[in-house]
Amino acid sequence: MGKICAIFGGSRGIGKAVAELLAERGCRLVIIARNLEGAQSTACNLGGHLALSCDVSSEQEVQNTFEEIQRHLGPINYLVNAAGINRDGLLLRAKTEDMIAQIHTNLLGTMLTCKAAVKIMTRQQGGAIVNIGSVVGLKGNSGQSVYSATKAGLLGFSRSLAKEVAKKQIRVNVVAPGFIRTDMTSHLEEDQLKKSILLGRFGEPREVAQAVVFLLESPYVTGTTLIVDGGLQLMI
Repeated sequence: MGKICAIFGGSRGIGKAVAELLAERGCRLVIIARNLEGAQSTACNLGGHLALSCDVSSEQEVQNTFEEIQRHLGPINYLVNAAGINRDGLLLRAKTEDMIAQIHTNLLGTMLTCKAAVKIMTRQQGGAIVNIGSVVGLKGNSGQSVYSATKAGLLGFSRSLAKEVAKKQIRVNVVAPGFIRTDMTSHLEEDQLKKSILLGRFGEPREVAQAVVFLLESPYVTGTTLIVDGGLQLMI
């Protein structure tokens, strides 16, 4: 039987691309998104995998989701956290509710799903977690101070968690993408921004997914951040 992987934010963008790659490898998938119809559509298109709805900022919903996975498939081997939101804008103009929403979804949500997954992985003495960060969590970006803070926090959280769970043979890593063609970047001026990218183009979700799968399947890699940005961080 293939590995069981839960993908939060798996209905679109990078999460969907990860699901597609893992499906090709014979994994049994759980596609999880806030919108159940989106999750069901992706799961159906990939061959009938399990689809669930979850608001990752709710501890009860996260707990219910993992209980549902256990009932249908059993204990997971892999966890991918690709759920995220951004509310770009200068801090002086930021609405408090938008700041809280980003913190709860991007950072707290990842903490809650990791906490639930680690309980399961500890019992089976093994597992792998990949959290999707961002290059702005390393370098910062004007107009994205809150989003950058959530992604920077994700890096520190993941490194610390990797130290906590290593003895249980659980690995925790981060993939930090740059500009990737997804719904989240559809409003950006690609022609202008690609001048700041060493490879001269935006990345594709599948290119990030390849890095995620590499980290899931690499038994001697933990506590690291793999940057997938076409050389963006070398230009800023």
